[in-house]
Amino acid sequence: MFKLISSFLLAFTISPIWPLGPNPLPGDPFVIVNKLSNEVAFIDDNRVQTVISVATGKTEDLTPEGLFTITVKAKNPYYRKKDIPGGDPKNPLGTRWIGFNAGDTDGRIYGIHGTNDPKSIGKNVSQGCIRMQNEAIESLFDYIPIGSKILVVSSKKSYEEMGIQYGAIEDN
Repeated sequence: MFKLISSFLLAFTISPIWPLGPNPLPGDPFVIVNKLSNEVAFIDDNRVQTVISVATGKTEDLTPEGLFTITVKAKNPYYRKKDIPGGDPKNPLGTRWIGFNAGDTDGRIYGIHGTNDPKSIGKNVSQGCIRMQNEAIESLFDYIPIGSKILVVSSKKSYEEMGIQYGAIEDN
């Protein structure tokens, strides 16, 4: 009996649907990053709520494209590469980190984050992450739960079209 319960608990905890759940469903939070326009669209409650300028990779291949899952969130993230604590004005990650599982990573390599270089926004300058103004990522941070989907594309489609295509917006 113990083996059966242990096996069930192990299967449940490593299941791909736990704790992430079946997202997106129409009305669930959904994020679209468009590398062509250097913008992030936040979709919630079955509509595009806001579109914000961002910075993306220096080259097209640095910011990976695809449908990913938000796996990590952090306030005042620590910058490991240069040993810079969170909250330090020299920290290039700014005040928030929303990491996603691109390239089979765990959400600590690729993410949407703030910046200590606001002049970089709207440009192709990063090593692969998506940079936002600190104020912008702070305003979105609490609305994007772990398990939300993030779509990174280079597209001329509207955010509404992509939201419908990926199931984040109900097609009426």
